[in-house]
Amino acid sequence: MQNRLHNSQKKSLEIPEIKSGVVQKILVVDDSGVQRKILCSSLKRRGYDVIEAASGFEALEICKTDAPDLILSDWMMPGMNGLDFCKAFRAMKRSSYGYFILLTSKNEKGQVVHGLNVGADDFLTKPVNAEELHARIRAGERILEMEKKLTVQNKVVSNTLAEIQCLYDSIDRDLLEAKKLQQSLIRERYRDFKSAEISLLLQSSGHVGGDLVGFFPINKTQIGLFAIDVSGHGITSAMMTARLAGFLSGGTPDQNLALLQDQNGNYIARSPAKVTEQLNTIVLEEMDTEHYFTMVLAHINIETGSITASQAGHPHPIIQRANGKTELCGDGGLPVGLIPNAEFTDFNLQLEKGDRLFVMSDGVTECPDKDGNLLDEDGTIDFLNRHQTVKGPAFLEALMWDLNRFSGWTDFPDDVSAVLLEFNGTE
Repeated sequence: MQNRLHNSQKKSLEIPEIKSGVVQKILVVDDSGVQRKILCSSLKRRGYDVIEAASGFEALEICKTDAPDLILSDWMMPGMNGLDFCKAFRAMKRSSYGYFILLTSKNEKGQVVHGLNVGADDFLTKPVNAEELHARIRAGERILEMEKKLTVQNKVVSNTLAEIQCLYDSIDRDLLEAKKLQQSLIRERYRDFKSAEISLLLQSSGHVGGDLVGFFPINKTQIGLFAIDVSGHGITSAMMTARLAGFLSGGTPDQNLALLQDQNGNYIARSPAKVTEQLNTIVLEEMDTEHYFTMVLAHINIETGSITASQAGHPHPIIQRANGKTELCGDGGLPVGLIPNAEFTDFNLQLEKGDRLFVMSDGVTECPDKDGNLLDEDGTIDFLNRHQTVKGPAFLEALMWDLNRFSGWTDFPDDVSAVLLEFNGTE
């Protein structure tokens, strides 16, 4: 009877030889030598590289040094049964997935569910039918093929991400250096002229930004100050601010568009409106860019407190008088670099002792709170009133603190810049 059973199993597993696919190496685990021989012979005829193991312990040792693509393991074995072997196999580190088929005579659903939970991929009921075995192996090959493709694709993605990360790190280092260079455009953040004090603030929303503030000496009694906000953010805006800084540089007065020389070779102030008109022509005719910018340019007599200024689309400057009253200044004007032959106008202001002039970018007035409400000019004036007694750089630090608190301590969507001129008057 037993011989007839074995002969019947051998006959059922005699299948034609075919070329194997992604499954190349199969491990057969069974404590029955007869069953192993039957399965191994059939699989070898199909072209598979077959390894035998008589127990779960022996199979684990084989898996450590010779990882199979697919495992056929008997469920019921002495010492370590198929489920325990499956658990141990799944706990091993592998470079690829191993497909696991349990051979069992158990048909209870609960047992099958338990086997799936511990890591088995499929089941075969003994005695094994040749066609069913072939079908289950082919199903396993499809899964392993997908896993192989995913592994290759993941490797490509990982390599691509690594390359992108290298590029990002390189760009990040360059941007950090660019930020240092941009910050170096403001050589002084504070200067005391005795009769007047000037303080500057520049805070980019990213590595580099499109805002620029600064001042330059004109002569013994006059200084110039400017606030610029280039449209957009990032590298191109920062490059444009760097070029604009050269047109208003205090270090090279002979190249400063805001300065003229009189007959004696002394520098005098040029009309801020005329300077703005010239910059408008330069941007439209010489710069191949879609960017434009807003600006306030002002010349201040630090002995008398008189100011001549021009506003080109920038937020209105604010004068805070010594008695606490505030005034919005300027006529608005057009941004620079939008309209050919645009005209700009000058306006005059007068500071008295204890007054101060505050010029800010729209990063201040358009700073949003958590609900999207903007600080606006009224909020800026409230800030000035709350900090009327705070002077110089401390005032600008208080401004940043209030803006952070107003925004809910989130990143600012725009660059923040400001100029504070405090007029002390002369003795």
